[in-house]
Amino acid sequence: MSRVASSPVVIPKGVETKLSDAEISVKGSKGTLQLSLHSLVAVSEEDGVLSVSAKDGSREANALSGTFRSLISNMVVGVSQGFEKKLELQGVGYRAKAEGRNVNLTVGYSHPINYQLPEGVTAETPTQTEIVISGADKQVVGQVAAEIRDFRPPEPYKGKGIRYANERVYRKEAKKK
Repeated sequence: MSRVASSPVVIPKGVETKLSDAEISVKGSKGTLQLSLHSLVAVSEEDGVLSVSAKDGSREANALSGTFRSLISNMVVGVSQGFEKKLELQGVGYRAKAEGRNVNLTVGYSHPINYQLPEGVTAETPTQTEIVISGADKQVVGQVAAEIRDFRPPEPYKGKGIRYANERVYRKEAKKK
């Protein structure tokens, strides 16, 4: 059995789970998330604890049981606490502004960039050079942060661009004559 799948997922107070043979639904204060289960994975609930196991002893079922345990754990954490990613803009004149479902970016192009946020994700700009993306679904929050970063990834010579808050950009030395 997978080492990841062998540890159970504890359901905190305020989180409800609905379990069927093909789908699991997790509902909490931050929202509701659903996940379709694979046919090789079995999920059971006992006394506020979810257990994930492989239906047969195959290598694929063992690997999938660990994957689904991690996905279910991320769903439980997402609907109870939520996830967030922080981005920083570095460069002269680089600005960001969150307006409702849009994030407006000025990152050195001849035109501003308007990024439409998907459902379930919110963005805040505490300062003009910081963006905080938050939501219940870890995968969607990470994807939105990656898409915003892709508009102007940090370049290695001056370090200008959009980067994650904890990202370290390795700087190159300029060419010498």
